[in-house]
Parts: sequence; C-alpha cells; structure tokens
Amino acid sequence: MPHPLAGKPVPKSELIDIPALVSAYYELKPDPSKESERVSFGTSGHRGSSLKKSFNETHVMAISQAVCDFRKSRGITGPLFMGIDTHALSVPAQMSAIRVLAANGIDLRIAKNGEYTPTPLVSFAILEQNGRNGKSADGIVITPSHNPPEDGGFKYNPPNGGPAETDITADIQKRANRIIENGMRGVKIVDYEDAVRSPFVKEYDFITPYVEALADIVDMGTIKRSGLKLAADPMGGSAIGVYKKINEIYGLDMDIINPYVDSTFSFMTLDHDGKIRMDCSSPWAMASLVRLRESYDLAFGNDTDSDRHGIVTPEGGLMNPNHYLCVAIWYLFKHRKWPQHLKIGKTLVSNSMIDRIAVSLKREVYEVPVGFKWFADGLFEGWLGFGGEESAGASFLRFDSTVWTTDKDGIILNLLAAEIKAVTGRDPAEIYADFENEFGRAYYKRIDAPATQELKNRLKKLDGKELRLTELGGDEIERIYTTAPGNGAAIGGVKIVTENGWVAMRPSGTEDIYKIYAESFRSKEHLEELLEAAGRIVSSLSAEK
Repeated sequence: MPHPLAGKPVPKSELIDIPALVSAYYELKPDPSKESERVSFGTSGHRGSSLKKSFNETHVMAISQAVCDFRKSRGITGPLFMGIDTHALSVPAQMSAIRVLAANGIDLRIAKNGEYTPTPLVSFAILEQNGRNGKSADGIVITPSHNPPEDGGFKYNPPNGGPAETDITADIQKRANRIIENGMRGVKIVDYEDAVRSPFVKEYDFITPYVEALADIVDMGTIKRSGLKLAADPMGGSAIGVYKKINEIYGLDMDIINPYVDSTFSFMTLDHDGKIRMDCSSPWAMASLVRLRESYDLAFGNDTDSDRHGIVTPEGGLMNPNHYLCVAIWYLFKHRKWPQHLKIGKTLVSNSMIDRIAVSLKREVYEVPVGFKWFADGLFEGWLGFGGEESAGASFLRFDSTVWTTDKDGIILNLLAAEIKAVTGRDPAEIYADFENEFGRAYYKRIDAPATQELKNRLKKLDGKELRLTELGGDEIERIYTTAPGNGAAIGGVKIVTENGWVAMRPSGTEDIYKIYAESFRSKEHLEELLEAAGRIVSSLSAEK
C-alpha cells in the first residue's frame, strides 16, 4: 500500500537540513571495514549519503584518483567532461573532484557560469569531442539521479560516452577502496583556488551545441509548426537551462514548470513510500504535473540529471514507462529511414509488448540485464537503433542512423513524444491502446521493498537451480534466467518465465531495497498471484540462515 502522504506536498518537517548534510560531507569519515561505507558502484555509479558515511569527500577524492589512475592505465589522454546535477552534495563533490583531477594534470571541462549539466549532455560532449580528433575524451557526472535529496552520486563514462561497463567500475571501485584503506596515501590534491586557476580546468558550454543539434534527432520544425501547447517539468534539476535554450532557439510554446533550483526539493510531492524522490516515472512524485495535464496538449518531466523521462497525456495522465517505450520503438522504426539491420535493445524486466511489436516490425530484440551500460556499445557502433529500460531511460540514433548519446537521454524522449503527437495527431497513450487491441493486453507491475545488505547479496548471487520450482502462478515454469539472453551477462537476480507470465527479483544497486517485477498475459488477478509467489520466494531467502 502507498504511504498515506504519497502524492501530497512535502511537509516542512521532511525537508533536509542542507548545512548539516554538507558539514557531514566534509567532517565524517568512512570506515572501510564496513561494507555500507565502502565505495560501491551499482548499475549507475556510486551513490550514498554523507549522513550515512556512504558518500563524502573521502569517497569522492578516492574515486577521482582511481579514475585518474584508470585513465593512465588505458592511455586516455583527451579532455574529461564533468557535469553535476542539483542535489545539495553535487557542488561540494565537484569541488573535491576538481582538486584531485587538476593535481593529476587532467584536461578538465566544467560547465560555464556554474551551470548544471544533464547526464546526456556529458555523453553528447564526449562523443562530439572524440569525433573531431584522435584524443580520447571521457567524462564524470556527479549525480544520484532520482534519489532523495540527501544522496550524492558519482558516475564515470569512458570514451564510448556511455555508463562504464562492469570491468571498468570494478577496477575503479577496487582502486578507490584500496586508497581509503591506505589512509588516502597516493591521492594528489591541490587547493581548490589553485585548481580552478590552473591551465587544466576550462569552462565549457555544454548546452548550446546539444540544443542546436536536436534538429538532427527530433523533428523540431514539425513540433514548432504544430502549435502544441507543451509543459516541461525538470523537477528542479539540471535540465532547466536546456529547456530555456530550447524555447530560445526553436520558439516552442512550452512552459517550464518549477524552473528554479531548490536543493531541498520542497516543491515536490512525496513518492509511494513517503520519501522525496525526483522520479519522473512515479505517479506520486509526478502528481503536481499530472494535475496540470488538461491545460496542455502534452506534458513531460525529467529526473534531476535528465536521463529519465515521464510522459503525461491530457486523458491518461502519466504513462506507464513500458507503454511509452513501446510507442517510441514503434514510431521510430516506422518513421525513420533506418537500415533494416538495426536492433531494438530492451532490459529483461521491460514488458513483453516490446517483443510483439518487434515481430510486427520484423526487427530483432537484444535483451540484456538492467543497466544502460549494456546498450552503449550497440548505439556507439551503430547496430542498435534504440535502447530502453523499464525505469524510463532510453536513447536512440539520429535521423541518419549515427550515434547521438550512449547514455540515457530523457530530453529527446520527451521531445519525441511531442513529435509523435505533431506527426500522427494522436498522443502516445492513444497509440498504445491500439497495441492492446492488436496484440492483447499485458498487466505489468513493479514493487519496491526494504532490503538488508545480506538479502541484497543473497538475491544478487542467486542460482536458479536453488529455487527447485516447477510451477508459478498455476503454470509450469518454462525457463529460469540468471543471465540475459541477449549478451549472456549475469542479471544480478533471477527471472522466472511461464507461458502466461513472468516474474523477476533483483536488488537495487543504489538504494537499500529490492525490486520485484511481474507481467501477466491473463489478468490483474493473475498478476497479483505472480507477485505474491515472488514475494514468498524472497521471504524464503530472508529466512535462510
């Protein structure tokens, strides 16, 4: 059941104490003997809170030095592009990272005038730089994405522009933890003032080149001519400046909701569990924008680093992220003159409607574990036309089928929804209804629940043979996955498939929760049966000594 305050404005009593949070960032030191206080890269970087001693200056400096060591080991000599979001710990973390990166002589690019920088703009800048010369550029994004205001995060993007693969993050994680264990010996540091005055730190305009190039991937002219009344809600995040520049360059009729930075995020509505979370795929977190839906032809939101999207239609409200992925895939492969060999990338917890649409399009599906890093090479090398996650993250190729970004880009997915409406005259929710009429209705749900570190580890390392199951939800089990069919990579959990549905259980890589995903091809009642069965499986793991 949702929290009693889910979808309601944040009570003042729930707002974080920013001075205390920032003080803890500098004053509290992690104990490397405690797993919860070590550097740990999940599906999208290292995240934590200074108040829990899981994200502070020690972590950031150690990770930054580890990145410098990694670059040296791989011969990466080009500029490093760094972006930050609007969480309270992001600016302190950037200052710490700059001190280390400059001391190591890294050619660093930071946003001009202290602007915030969305994740996709960092990916875009890396790829544009690497396309112009032989030096290999890479990047850092300081963000915990949609996580609560007290969290901080640190992501590394290698020269392919996407989230770092597991072997890279494992290397950086190992190096960083060793540095902390050794009392920070080996970390090069200079004073912040000396760093920013050094020849190594240069300001860079991330926003203008990205916005000017949007016409290469979205039909901005048709959106403009359509006269659609649009609303964009950056959720007080790093896309505020991007949407302002879009209006300036393309002249859209687009209102910007919450166009200011407030690191307490006091304007938010509470998420399903009563926490402040800038999750644009959550109907509770997006409640304020959903209430405005009838005032616009289409509205959309982003999380704080803008790698996720949320589409709001006048009649249907906030779209299920899986439903919009289906529409985006169908539209792009129908309306772009892309080569026939391009594949559709999906995570194995995304809905199966995608597979049915892919069959109708005569396109191959590339199914991978959770984590956008699994799509980066396919987009970079040009054999994936689209890569998307059920958690509302996706990117796709330009009109000419060349790479745009290799990290999630919530901005282009939002603008694509406007293009779809402008070109077809129908919003994405109306189009998805047609899919249900053609391919049948699927019932999908995801549940998040608290998890201890022990349970998360147990789930992550689970062997499907241990379950000894023969049926699920009244049907015979056809297959149990612990690796993804597309690339054979470990899924960090388990997926159980029957003829009429499936469930998947996996731990979150960024929060103290686990996730159950389920889809039924029968009914809502059958969906609940699947969820209950999955819950019993997890409970049995918790009960094990």
